[in-house]
Parts: sequence; structure tokens; C-alpha cells
Amino acid sequence: MSVYGIAILLAAALLAVAGPADASEGSPAAPGGTRTAVFAGGCFWCSEADFEKLPGVISVESGYAGGSVLNPTYEEVGSGTTGHRECIRVTYDPAKISYAQLVEAFWRDVNPTDGGGQFPDRGSQYTTAIFYQTDEERQIAEESKRCLEESGRFSQPVVTPVVKLQAFYPAEKYHQDFYKKDPARYHSYRSHSGRDEFIRSHWGEHPFANLPASECAAKGTEMKTGAGAAASASVPEKSWDGYTKPSDEELRKRLTPMQYKVTQEEGTEPAFRNEYWDNHREGIYVDVVSGEPLFDSTHKYESGTGWPSFWAPLEPDNVVEREDRSLFTTRTEVRSRHADSHLGHVFPDGPKPTGLRYCLDSAALRFIPKEDLEKEGYGEYLKLFQ
Repeated sequence: MSVYGIAILLAAALLAVAGPADASEGSPAAPGGTRTAVFAGGCFWCSEADFEKLPGVISVESGYAGGSVLNPTYEEVGSGTTGHRECIRVTYDPAKISYAQLVEAFWRDVNPTDGGGQFPDRGSQYTTAIFYQTDEERQIAEESKRCLEESGRFSQPVVTPVVKLQAFYPAEKYHQDFYKKDPARYHSYRSHSGRDEFIRSHWGEHPFANLPASECAAKGTEMKTGAGAAASASVPEKSWDGYTKPSDEELRKRLTPMQYKVTQEEGTEPAFRNEYWDNHREGIYVDVVSGEPLFDSTHKYESGTGWPSFWAPLEPDNVVEREDRSLFTTRTEVRSRHADSHLGHVFPDGPKPTGLRYCLDSAALRFIPKEDLEKEGYGEYLKLFQ
């Protein structure tokens, strides 16, 4: 064999040892001064959806870590024989949210006492783990775990391990942002999983508001986090977290007669004679009462019905579906979670990829154009239009 041929074989062998090019190893540094963190919290659809809502988080990617198999597939990981767990890689701005706060958010998103899986999903691929990438991360995670154990919040021992990240393998494309691509299937899974009930029972209705650095910090105990972590920073609380609905008298003063009729009395405005049915501007739609974000222009489409129609919500957790047996038929009503406003109905005759049509009343919505998102306090959604 020629020297050139031997060189090619040696190069191939080195690549095989090093692993795939898209597997991230070692340093959590990322472009633009951002950093990354990796957590295994059971179903990565749910973990991704929850972490993407945290201020300071730039993006979240579903994937696999913890095993020895290179480039594992979903089916291989699902067999439970690869050693990999479903996990997420969080890219974040350390000036806005610290690694310690991400660890605290992780504890509030899982059952850390379950060593057999998470909620309905059983098997090693669904067990929890914190994958550290630096010694500083290891110290923060281990101290946070100790604080959680000493807090007495859980009656059973915390079994989530803190382990060194060897490589992160991105999951298949159809798993990325699954809660946005297939909200109907995601909502069905999540609503029956018991995850939200467990979280609320241990952390309350708004578990991710004003995250402390740890359970120690929450109790006023100083936590040593290393020079690089902004442990004392607080994640800004959303204006609708802890939202209290105004009295009926106040609502009648604030809302127009049509807005009140739609949101409070389950009324319907006229087709083709409402504010947003033909609105084509880029931006988001929020609840007219509470301001909680609901839908956005990237999911809006022309349904021909005369009402604003969307094939998926912007924030699925803010949209509640209920059975409606009025008008001598069974429909699915759509309401906002925090203000409990009637928004409209959802029908199974929409476009791909969801096949859904969220048919809403303009009177229940307030539109915020993309150029006003920052000043209105919704700057995190600017990335939708970049």
C-alpha cells in the first residue's frame, strides 16, 4: 500500500476514535459570549419546551448523552441498551441567567427522586442527570444537589447523578421544537403525563419565576458558586406570573363591549368584520386582559373563515382546551390559562404540520408588532422574526 493510502487510513481511524463532528465535548463555551449546559430530565420534548421559556436562554436542543454508542438514533436510545439518556443542550447568556439558576430550574422540572425514569416514561433512557462540562459546573451542581437534599422538600432521597459530559449527540430534526411542530400530540402527552401536577405540588403554580441560585440561596444561605457564576441575579418575573384577574366591574371599565362579550360571556364577533382576520404584519398576539402571549404571525394563515386562524399556539402552556357542548354540538373551546378568557375554538381541519385550526376572536387578542416587542416587554420573541 502506498504512503498516501496509509495516511488516509490513519486519518479515518483518528476520526473514528474522536467521534462524530456534531458531538459536543468538553468546554461549555459557545459563540458570542454564550455558554451551554446539558441536562437529562426525562422526555426531552417537555424539557426543551420549559427551558426555552426562561429569560436568558437563547436556544434549546434535544439530544442524547451519557452512553458509549456513537451517533445513536432515537430507536437505539429507546431500546435502553446504549447507556444514553434523552437530554437537552441549553445555550444561554450568562449575563442574564447563571448556570446555578439553570440547575435550580432543572430541579423544578423533574422528579429527582425517581431512579427508574420520569413520570409515565420508564427505563434508563428517561432517568435524570446533570452533565457537567467544567469543574466549576460540577461544584455548583453538587452543592445545589446537597442543598436540595437538606431542604426536606422531598421525602425520598435525591438520586439524580452529577456526571461528566463525554459527548452530546443532537436528536433527529423531527424531535427539535416538537411542542411547536405538533402541539396537539405534545399537549396530549404532557397533559396525561402527570409532570405538571408533580411540579405544582412541590413548587407551586409558577415554579420558574424569580429563580434563586439554589435551595440554599432560597433559604438565605450563601452558596459558593465560583468566580464565573452570577448567582445573585434573579430571572425577571413575567407580568402574568402570579396574575390576578380583575373584578368584573374593572373588566367592564377596561374592555369594549365586544371584548367583554367575547372574553367573559363566550360570545362571537362577526366574521370579516373584526380587527385581525386579515392582519398580515409580523408580531405576536397576547390576551387582551392579561397580556399573556398566545399566538404569533408565523403560525397564522388564511382560513377563509373571516376570523384570525392559526395552526399552532406560540405558547401552548398558555392555551387551555375545554369541551364545549353548546349550540347542540360538541366543539373544543380555547381559553387563556391565566386570565381564563374565552378565545375561540380549535378544529381538526387546519393545514400541515398540525392539521389544526385555532379559530379565534380578534376581540380576545391584542396584537404587538415585532418592532414594539422590546419596549412592550416581549423582547424574547424577536428571535421568531430574525
